[in-house]
Amino acid sequence: MLNDSGERGAHRALVIGIAASAVLTGMVWLLGQRLHGIQLLPDQGAAWYYWKLPEPTAWSRASAWLGYAAHQAAIWGLIYYAQTRVRRYTSGLHTVNVVALAVNFAFVLLHTLQTHLFYDGLAQDVSIFSSQGSVVLLLVVVLLMENRRRGLFLGRPAPIGAEVTGFARKYHGYLFSWAAVYTFWYHPMEATSGHLIGFFYMFLLLLQGSLFLTRAHTDRRWTFTLEIMVAVHGTLVAVMTSGPGGAWPMFLFGFLGVFLVTQMHGLGLSAAVRWLLAAAYAGAVLVVYGARGLGSAHEIVRIPAIEYLLVAVVAVLIWLGLRTSRLLTGAEPPVSRRGPGRPGEPRRTRSGGP
Repeated sequence: MLNDSGERGAHRALVIGIAASAVLTGMVWLLGQRLHGIQLLPDQGAAWYYWKLPEPTAWSRASAWLGYAAHQAAIWGLIYYAQTRVRRYTSGLHTVNVVALAVNFAFVLLHTLQTHLFYDGLAQDVSIFSSQGSVVLLLVVVLLMENRRRGLFLGRPAPIGAEVTGFARKYHGYLFSWAAVYTFWYHPMEATSGHLIGFFYMFLLLLQGSLFLTRAHTDRRWTFTLEIMVAVHGTLVAVMTSGPGGAWPMFLFGFLGVFLVTQMHGLGLSAAVRWLLAAAYAGAVLVVYGARGLGSAHEIVRIPAIEYLLVAVVAVLIWLGLRTSRLLTGAEPPVSRRGPGRPGEPRRTRSGGP
């Protein structure tokens, strides 16, 4: 393990990693100018992913899938090693964190090279909704994991058992790394505005996934920043793809609705500040939909409704899986040692992990 005292601490690595993510995004933009000559098929609607070769080759497919598989296997292996060999949170970096950072950096460079040699990402063979859905699933599991700490509805927790939450906390690293790595390899390293915003977000998620078992990984300001960035990303991409008259308010007010109902209640804000934010949100909705037509304002509830419904679905699926496992193995349900209060940091639990 590396120095815990802060000389090579995780928060310092986090700051450097954010700056490096910006530099890598600049690299994608600079090198992406070489891709302007790639001939692509005409856009065919919302379910069509535009940036893929009209005539893929065996090499273009194999390079994307093998690169993704190697990247995914490497990160999953590091998470498993950390959970089984390291197992404790520190303020500094473990050696496995340094390895994870190096692995992710190497695969960013590899995907860049793969794009410029073969272009295609995974998008050639899988639906665009799989990429979008992976990130939505990540956000949903965060809501589930944080339920007991900050609540799900206006600070009040949903009735989700501690065993379900504990399972999500212990194994979320595998799911989150899949969501980030899969989405990263789904796209070629194009330099459009939407791609650049998305790649910067993916770089930050890969950074977060490299800092498991460190205090930086559980820093509430940092994890909230990653959650709320989806509102920025979704809104900007919607504006870029469909213009000012497009569906950007649905993404902006939808994700900010989740912030008001759930996320802000874990930030330690005073009641006055929370009411002020709610009033500002309501005023912005009235201004935007007053100009666009109040009849379409109902669209702002779509994203929150989907996310909260999926929280319930995921919680039930985890509960069913745990119950089925106990029935098959004859194992007794675990006895909680924590008492009825909200859970603390992952380092204080017996089942904590990346």
